[in-house]
Amino acid sequence: MSNALALATVTQALALLIEHNLHPEIDLAVSVETRKPPADPPTDPTITVFLYQVTHNPSMRNNDLVTRASDGTLLKRPAAAVDLHFLISAYGEEQELVGQRLIGSVVRTLHEIPVLPKELIEEAADRPYLAGSDLAESLQKVRFTPTQMDVDETSKLWGMLNNTPYALSVAYQASLVLLDGHQKPAPARPVKRPEVTVVPEVPPEVPLGTPAGTRPGTPSGTPSGATDPAGAAGAPGAGTAGSAGSAESAGTGESAGATAGATAKAAEDTTATATATTQDAAKNAAKKPAKRTGGGRPQPAKTTATRGSSDAGRSGPRSRTRPRRTTDDGGES
Repeated sequence: MSNALALATVTQALALLIEHNLHPEIDLAVSVETRKPPADPPTDPTITVFLYQVTHNPSMRNNDLVTRASDGTLLKRPAAAVDLHFLISAYGEEQELVGQRLIGSVVRTLHEIPVLPKELIEEAADRPYLAGSDLAESLQKVRFTPTQMDVDETSKLWGMLNNTPYALSVAYQASLVLLDGHQKPAPARPVKRPEVTVVPEVPPEVPLGTPAGTRPGTPSGTPSGATDPAGAAGAPGAGTAGSAGSAESAGTGESAGATAGATAKAAEDTTATATATTQDAAKNAAKKPAKRTGGGRPQPAKTTATRGSSDAGRSGPRSRTRPRRTTDDGGES
């Protein structure tokens, strides 16, 4: 974590890192400057360190979105995670390939030391314009990685620098830099006494540990129908009240059991009746002799189950009754 001076501190520390590692390959007096490439290229050996873009880190930008409670209380100190993009250019005598020698030294240094050392950060913070920088105390380290840029991206970058001629350059990205906010959340109150309370949602109707068939309130192993002789003899009134309560609870259970038993008994009786009817019909059909027809072939007798509805209700020949008429003289006709 660091304050808003972290960006400038990283730029100054990068310039110090390049300057301290030029030797032994470079035996020239090289000036390392933290500015954009000049419009008038210098002839003296010069390296420019230019911070041309600052972007939010894509993997850390959403880590502290919720930093306040619903009432506005600060829960977490906000921190902005950013990446720094640098353009490092080299200038010098073209005949002696000074620019190429300097760029080679820069690439070698940043490949060998990709993480910004803490002592260089502290040295950079000694500048008067960087007083108060706390980047050296941050646990997050700053790492440099090369940025691959094609011809189109390079031309766009240098086209952004108006009236600045192109110079041999390399691009690097520095990540990760965290910028803390000014406000700090209030520390949480310490826990004085840990206390855990467990409350069941629905209390059990029967106390836990009571065996099946045992009435609550009786000793374990005593059936629900058993009584205590001492209690029955010593307290007649209490025994009467207990008997009434037991009879009431037992009556509820017995009524439920009687209903279920009656339903099962009715189903058994219906099945037995249907079975007996089928057996009787089969016996009657077997005892009844077969009828003979004119052709001489015996014809099986019709049972009650195979006879039609026209014969089922007939017990004998039908007779018609004519109503009696009474004449004027009182006679009947």
